[in-house]
Amino acid sequence: MSCEVLHSFSCSICLDVLKNPVTLHCGHSYCMDCINGCFDQEHQSGIYSCPQCRHTFNPRPVLKKNTVLVDLMVKMSVREQSNMRVKDEAGPGDVECDFCTVTKLKAVKSCLVCLASYCATHLQPHYKSAAFKRHKLVEVSASIQEKICSKHDKLLEVYCRSDGQCVCLLCVMDEHKGHDTVSAAAERKKKTEGEVLNLCYVM
Repeated sequence: MSCEVLHSFSCSICLDVLKNPVTLHCGHSYCMDCINGCFDQEHQSGIYSCPQCRHTFNPRPVLKKNTVLVDLMVKMSVREQSNMRVKDEAGPGDVECDFCTVTKLKAVKSCLVCLASYCATHLQPHYKSAAFKRHKLVEVSASIQEKICSKHDKLLEVYCRSDGQCVCLLCVMDEHKGHDTVSAAAERKKKTEGEVLNLCYVM
């Protein structure tokens, strides 16, 4: 929602978007809890007033939810969520989230442990759950799947100098056993960026 629209549908007491909106006889609208709190403070005087125009009421007004405003707020919220979702949908050239099932959203990070890319929503467990504490998140990469060993499904993070190619840790223990191997990051320091970066996912 734009700032002007938000201002039009905000409560002048809490300054937030209206929740359970009620409208007084003077025409001003408030959150039900907010205006009830104001009226509770005026209980001893027996005269209740609108916080904006100071119109007085006696006896205390019976507050009923403004169903028109409620419906309008719901529709605006749905429209806003829809607009945000369209904005986050993956388009040509974007990396898609590996975990979105219906509408593919843009990935914002790739995980070197999961070997997958995540949108902002599906990425949250990596920040909140202790199970993902040791996972390494990197800038989203379109080619992360190309950096995975086709035999072992592990990240190609070792450079075999004997064969001049990137391999995974299991490859080092198998067909590359006894070869001259170093980490891809170490080899990167000795060679030009284009020579190694195209072969390995250098951390």
